[in-house]
Amino acid sequence: MQFVFTLSALSASRMDAYNRQPRRYARQMEKKLRCFATSVSLGLLLAACGSAPTRVEQPLQLPEPVDEPIEESHYEPLIQRDRNYIDALRAEPAPANPEVVEGKSDRGDQRALAAEGYVRIGNGRYDAYNAETEQAAIELGREVGADRIVFYRAHQADESPESTATFLAAYYVRFKLLFGATFRNLTASERASLGVDGGVQIGAVVGGTPASQANLLAGDFVLGFNGKPVSDRVRFQEMLSDQAGKAVTLQVFRNGQTQDRMVRLGAMPAAANEP
Repeated sequence: MQFVFTLSALSASRMDAYNRQPRRYARQMEKKLRCFATSVSLGLLLAACGSAPTRVEQPLQLPEPVDEPIEESHYEPLIQRDRNYIDALRAEPAPANPEVVEGKSDRGDQRALAAEGYVRIGNGRYDAYNAETEQAAIELGREVGADRIVFYRAHQADESPESTATFLAAYYVRFKLLFGATFRNLTASERASLGVDGGVQIGAVVGGTPASQANLLAGDFVLGFNGKPVSDRVRFQEMLSDQAGKAVTLQVFRNGQTQDRMVRLGAMPAAANEP
């Protein structure tokens, strides 16, 4: 049975489309990415390790989104927001020197990084790779506050014969996850033994995330969400997204007992403006 992260596959599907199109259309698609608005999931952590009654809290207050593109001819922002806004959503303060790694597959790398909470905030494009453009790409990464820079020294925008290789630097920031755990639908036998019509089971829990801080464990059954039944994993993911930035109470079944766990979900960023 396959677990799914609360991060949506939307980004991957868009990148599939992006890589199949000619270069001009591909760059237009890059600029329209909305920083994983339904998938990539973010916010501050709040430990809630004991049972807690349902309560309503105000959403996490984020700085007002401000369009402030970097004035750099080589930079293509995917999130057209100022640094203060992005910094409010990141997992840790921006490093003095971003980590630089060599990329293998643009699409594959993005999927793998998304599973760790990394959001692609922009690209740096240069005609060719050399010592000068490498240093320029790193300096640009510092300017935009990247946590990680992925180098593609001979990047092909598409597979057409007319396409020429360029130097691509992909800039990533690690945001805090909306939930931070995988989950799956219950089997028919599990629903029958629990006497329920739906629910999900928690799989892997990522450390330092809302799910981890709320002491959710692999194997827990989540049967309720703020007093409402959870029908399946799709509905559970929708519930999480709808309450982003708020404290929610999950009805959890563990070791023969039902208990409430309060989880402070991560915040969702405002969608980036389209050009």
